[in-house]
Amino acid sequence: MNELRPFVCGSGLSKARPLDLRSNRAERWPLGCGLIAVVRARPTLVCGSIALALLCARPTPAQSRLGNGRTVLAAVVDDRGLPVVDVGLDDFVVTEGAEPRDVLDVHVADYPLAVVIDDRPATLASAVAVRAAARRFIQRVGERPVALLRLTDGGHPLATLDDERSVVLEALSGLSEAAAEAMGPLDTVARAAGLLQQTGAPFSAVVVIAAAGVDASVLVRGELLPAIINSGAAVHVVEARTAAAAPTDESATDLLRVVAAQTRGQFTAIYSAASYEAALDRLADRLAIEMMVQYLAPDGARTGDVRVGVRRPGARVVGLGVK
Repeated sequence: MNELRPFVCGSGLSKARPLDLRSNRAERWPLGCGLIAVVRARPTLVCGSIALALLCARPTPAQSRLGNGRTVLAAVVDDRGLPVVDVGLDDFVVTEGAEPRDVLDVHVADYPLAVVIDDRPATLASAVAVRAAARRFIQRVGERPVALLRLTDGGHPLATLDDERSVVLEALSGLSEAAAEAMGPLDTVARAAGLLQQTGAPFSAVVVIAAAGVDASVLVRGELLPAIINSGAAVHVVEARTAAAAPTDESATDLLRVVAAQTRGQFTAIYSAASYEAALDRLADRLAIEMMVQYLAPDGARTGDVRVGVRRPGARVVGLGVK
């Protein structure tokens, strides 16, 4: 049995087919020698993330006169489903409805992450494996802001988005198991999503590394899940399960699985401590091929579906979000 079972978003990148992300489906359209992704997004789209550099850049005088910049999160893959990363601004074509748009900038996505580490007293046996896998993941996600939080106490981050990577890794090395839970797991995820929302980034992600499940039947404050969804952060979860856990029992009984599904994130169940690293490597690989495509659009609401194409033989764009 395959121990790694991605749930909703992103697992199709290794298969040469478009992803169906529900609110923002990617479909294949002919466009010269490449393929085009159609991204349909509701205003509350919560899949993926955005580079801070894009958000902080002030518009040029020409942009101010003509409209504002919008951004698409996407990945380019070839006809075998393998990532294509040597693409630039001139390779992309963007249309909104029937209107072509000027592409302003293309670069590898470096949006902020909040990594949440399971430190519950009952998960002490997995602590070494969790922290080792988390260290490798943090080292692999590139130059981007990374915050670090305990699952038992999201109110006091171990490292903030402003900290250097060395500070984040040092905080991870000094992490010990909690004597008691200061707050519930959903509260911590909501705090992490709130930190990301404060950056102003329309796309961001929370990564939860859990050594055990979280019972969805336990009472939680009703405003927490809407707050997480409204933050715009996708919640990706790598969670250890016991070998006796049946796949049919996983659908609605785990709170973190529910949160991942509601935020269009990825849920990966593992069944041995050795699989933490493999699961997080897979997530890091997915993040590494994401690209931000910024284009110029007139002020006001979008005039139709956003279509992103690439001028590369046999290549296609997998649309992951637009804002």
